[in-house]
Amino acid sequence: MFKKISVLIVIFLLSTVSAFSAGSAGDSDGGNEGNVSKYDKGHKLVLSGKYLEKKADKFLKKGNTTKAEKNLAKAEKTYKKAFNLFLESDKEKPNNADTLNYLGFTSRKLGNYTEAERYYLSGLKIKPNHKRINQYLGELYLNTNRKGKAIEQLTILESCNCKEYDQLKEIIDGKRISKY
Repeated sequence: MFKKISVLIVIFLLSTVSAFSAGSAGDSDGGNEGNVSKYDKGHKLVLSGKYLEKKADKFLKKGNTTKAEKNLAKAEKTYKKAFNLFLESDKEKPNNADTLNYLGFTSRKLGNYTEAERYYLSGLKIKPNHKRINQYLGELYLNTNRKGKAIEQLTILESCNCKEYDQLKEIIDGKRISKY
């Protein structure tokens, strides 16, 4: 009888220790509940927006324009939410090139090219060799019929030996369509 009680006590203690170490049900980051940064939340939304756009492309290829339009509308709402989170992140931690890159990216996705350019250029003042900003700014220049300026951004990326250079070059050369 004593053995059974001892075993039950040990099992109970082990289960409570593991329950406490796992955190609460809504706590997925090991005890820092609610501490996910605005930047991280915005980044996740950007990834969701990209996913929704890919889904829309697949529906378009299948000829289902209704579902494609729904996914594009969801993507736009997602990019708006992300933009607002990046604005808040920029207020909390100003002068972060990555945040300015995402402010530019989400602005561009929402069709606000002038605003996007302003954010990209602000990011490049902080970090002139930022690969993504240079790539996305080059794409923005192409979208706004400024190929010469896009080539300038490509020149900046030339020595990086990176995918951003290759992608921008292919877009400039007409071998690829900008997916962003």
